[in-house]
Amino acid sequence: MYKSFFNLTRNPFELTPDPEFLFATKRHNEALAALYYGVRRHKGFVVLTGEVGTGKTLLLRCLLQLFKQSKDVAYAYVFNSRLAPTEFLQYILSDFGLTTSGKNKSELLLGLGQYLISRSNKKQTTVLIVDEAHHLSADILEEVRLLTNLETTDDKLLQILLVGQPELDEKLDSIGLRQLKQRVALRSHLDPLDGEETRGYIERRLQIAGANSHTGTLFPAQTVAAVYRHSRGFPRLINTICENALVTAYAKQLHSVTPEIIHGIAEDFRLGVVQQPAVERNEGIGEGDVRRAAKTLLEMFAALHKAAPQDREEELRLPLEVRGRNL
Repeated sequence: MYKSFFNLTRNPFELTPDPEFLFATKRHNEALAALYYGVRRHKGFVVLTGEVGTGKTLLLRCLLQLFKQSKDVAYAYVFNSRLAPTEFLQYILSDFGLTTSGKNKSELLLGLGQYLISRSNKKQTTVLIVDEAHHLSADILEEVRLLTNLETTDDKLLQILLVGQPELDEKLDSIGLRQLKQRVALRSHLDPLDGEETRGYIERRLQIAGANSHTGTLFPAQTVAAVYRHSRGFPRLINTICENALVTAYAKQLHSVTPEIIHGIAEDFRLGVVQQPAVERNEGIGEGDVRRAAKTLLEMFAALHKAAPQDREEELRLPLEVRGRNL
């Protein structure tokens, strides 16, 4: 819609993960290198974590592109991690092109083992990639641990990549999964972009889309600063903000995106609203609460004293002494 107006050849801020648009920061390069090295060197078990929208799936797409260029790598890509253990195995075998119909769990494992040994004998690499792995149940994670046992005396038959949000780290750090955690050979984490990286990210996407000569005009420095402020450096949010900014600028027939447009979009998307956890928080007891409680107790003891017989005066003396304290 706006491409001809801004002299662009394609939409620069599509949300679909496209390896061509990878903006390789130092952290992204290190993570991609760790994933690739872990697979090619048969390290067995590699973990990648990062917050929502930091580019994990895009990094995986780049890795898969590298695998496709290799003739000796076969992979199963699981993107739906909410499966039962048997369904999980069926999905893996199906993605490897193996037959699963009518087979029980033992037969599935036997078929997978034979497939892995056959490929290993040919010096070929086999990879299991699980995206959204933070959703994996304890039962599935135990299945993953058992799959790491598929090995020869000198080599891991199945390379496993788990990719997910920081909750995955928390699961792996739990006492019940300590055996799985000890098998992790490489571990990487993706962080949001900083301010300078955000500027480079926007410029690169615009250049790929054909805006080589007017990236600075289309998104001036103040506008980029506003994008960073509202996106906090998360690439997915940067894409959302910038895509809507171009649409808004086109609607207003502006050839430059202003900071005001960015602020308006952030307000429309409620980017400044942070939902509080549903869990009730213990705010503690304040000094005013203590005073009110003490006053109530004193009034109660005073009422008891008036109603009590004379021979109980000694019994009530201790509580009555509280009346004289400076609260």
